[in-house]
Amino acid sequence: MASTQAGAGIGIANLPNQRHAIASKKGSALTMMIAGESGLGKTTFINTLFTTTIKAPKNHKRRFNKTTEKTVEIEIIRAELEEKQFNVKLSVIDTPGFGDYTNNRDSWMPIIDFIDDQHESYMRQDQQPKRQELSDMRVHCCLYFIRPTGHTLKPLDIEVMKRLGTRVNLIPVIAKADTMTPTDLHKFKKRILEVIAAQNIQCYTFPLESDDEASTKRNMSIMAAMPFSIIGSTDDVLTHDGRTVKGRQYSWGVAEVENEDHCDFKKLRQLLIRTHMLDLIHSTEETHYENYRRAQMETRKIGEPKVKTVTNPKWKEEEEALRKRFTEQVRLEENRFRSWEQQLIAERDRLNKDLEAEHSHIKALEAELESMQLGLSPKRK
Repeated sequence: MASTQAGAGIGIANLPNQRHAIASKKGSALTMMIAGESGLGKTTFINTLFTTTIKAPKNHKRRFNKTTEKTVEIEIIRAELEEKQFNVKLSVIDTPGFGDYTNNRDSWMPIIDFIDDQHESYMRQDQQPKRQELSDMRVHCCLYFIRPTGHTLKPLDIEVMKRLGTRVNLIPVIAKADTMTPTDLHKFKKRILEVIAAQNIQCYTFPLESDDEASTKRNMSIMAAMPFSIIGSTDDVLTHDGRTVKGRQYSWGVAEVENEDHCDFKKLRQLLIRTHMLDLIHSTEETHYENYRRAQMETRKIGEPKVKTVTNPKWKEEEEALRKRFTEQVRLEENRFRSWEQQLIAERDRLNKDLEAEHSHIKALEAELESMQLGLSPKRK
């Protein structure tokens, strides 16, 4: 391999600086999905993560007002963040309604369909002659919030994580870590990892080795913390030693958000923003999108629309409601027709009886007339 002289470089070493200037001017875009049951602090976590109000907190009094609808919604929140003249266009995908009902069968379908639809939309745009401004909403990572039960993953968690892991960079998160003791939390993490391994659930991984020994140790520390236990809080509280921190105040003390002895929030933030944001974006492009594109190209012609199966739980609920209403209307009409039929039969029987009575009366009159005629005949002779 040819090399330039030590003191007479031609400027190749400045290429990283050029790339940095281009990236700084263009900025970046990150699409993050948060999935999990209601009441696990997803909104609080997002606001804590970006130290600003990305999404307004919900009114807890009205949280369960819409439980009769039994639908999983897709809610998109967009924001633009700036730090040291570098812009990031952030899109947060929330999934209100997921896992909140007794029957959660197929409740993950709107989430899966949304992820697939973004790959499909980008692929269709990429096949067009003009591709200057592509709308890209492909999900770069999905934070799946796990309820801190202390036992293991629920069947719903397993089913959803299986499907998410093959489509997106899945990062499992244990919510409200301050509700568990360190010992119980450690055991809970171990059980979750055992289930993930046994069920072959694909979670996000990244290269641990690095040219920098400190980076390698940091990467190993981050990976060892998965699934991440987090505490979310946007409130400033005062610790016993006089420090003001983000955390939650309890009678026994303060649960600090950024204290690694209390939770893994700091490590998760490093993973999502400070160290592996570009890897999340690139792995989405090079792995998940390419897998989707390859699978579609093997079964479809270029430009051919995707055949979608109607599996949306909301449509199934509406279809079932319509079927029940139609069945009820048919039953009511059948009952009404039976009632009319019975009335007609009764009327027919009454008329037949009246007709028989008239026939009997006529026959009696005919017999009386005949006897009268017979009585008159001898007298005439």
